[in-house]
Amino acid sequence: MTETQNTYPVVLLVEQQLSSLDATQVRGLHESIEEPVIYHVLLPVDDAAARVEASLGSLSGSEMVGSPAPTLSEVDLEALEQHAQEQARDELAATVAALEAAGATVAGGALVTGHPAAELAKKVSAVNGREAIVLTRPHVVAEFFHVDWASQARRKLGVPVLHLLEHQTFDEQAEGL
Repeated sequence: MTETQNTYPVVLLVEQQLSSLDATQVRGLHESIEEPVIYHVLLPVDDAAARVEASLGSLSGSEMVGSPAPTLSEVDLEALEQHAQEQARDELAATVAALEAAGATVAGGALVTGHPAAELAKKVSAVNGREAIVLTRPHVVAEFFHVDWASQARRKLGVPVLHLLEHQTFDEQAEGL
């Protein structure tokens, strides 16, 4: 018998650091499962270059800005990428700690730089995941058009995918707050 036959692997894709409330709610979802539940956490790293380029694009109208907008070559992308990596590592460590404080067993966490839904699918396959949970801030337009991470994951995976909104209780999510 393999280890995954004796456990219930759950893969979490989180957009940002989980609060203790988020961790407690996630852990509470699996209290009635008899097998040991093992969590695998994925946290995407922000693409600093894309973020800067988008910001610069919104500043391109010189009539709105007194001085010319900075160019991409004037921005230290390497420093921004390093900062994004450090921030993501800190958020991942805090997320794992919050889950463990809530009583969860965490097999590990990983930063992902590829497309989040594709990385989630790879991890679910690699650990023989029994379910996937996507925790994000509300993204109304993406959810409406079903291009959000959870919708994409549902199309790729053969396991249940639950989409939760970070930093909201289950009651608040049910009320649409």
